[in-house]
Amino acid sequence: MTIAHGSADGIVYRPARPQDAGAIEALDGSFTTDTVFEVAPAEAGLGFLLQEVPVDPPVYKEFPPEEHDEQGLGRGSGADGSGDARTYVALDGERLCGFVAVGYAAWNRRLTIEDIEVAPDRRGRGIGRALMECAAEFARERGAEHLWLEVSTVNAPAVHAYRRMGFVLCGLDTTLYGGTPAAGERALFMTRPCG
Repeated sequence: MTIAHGSADGIVYRPARPQDAGAIEALDGSFTTDTVFEVAPAEAGLGFLLQEVPVDPPVYKEFPPEEHDEQGLGRGSGADGSGDARTYVALDGERLCGFVAVGYAAWNRRLTIEDIEVAPDRRGRGIGRALMECAAEFARERGAEHLWLEVSTVNAPAVHAYRRMGFVLCGLDTTLYGGTPAAGERALFMTRPCG
């Protein structure tokens, strides 16, 4: 796959190279939100209710560097572009302003979005959507049926962005973040077809 196209604002999207690792690691993935999602058991314990609620003061979240280790530049990827993991970057001139890291699992034909980030000053300009389309193109090449991701209930801006990209809620885990700095948050799982 060769992706080296630009958008109307000159952003270029391409597979990551080993020399991109430092810029990927340095990208600011933090966010601030004035709403979060709350999860509550539904009546009779059969299911869950998800409700977006305002928070005051707003929540500021910064991810520890070790959470970015999943990009795995070159992991599972041969020199010929084969392999089931890939990272794509968005470049504004020489500046890396976003990336998406993905992995394909053949057993269930799922492409997992392991991480996607856009620099705060570039958000809302379609870069995340274009990166997701790079992931979807890779998914189609691999024969994936759907894209899948996990997002925290406190990351309401990301949940809304994913919904605009065609993702729907497909599950949750109320214990995934236990014993981590994100303890108390809930994991939402979202999916969309590759097409």
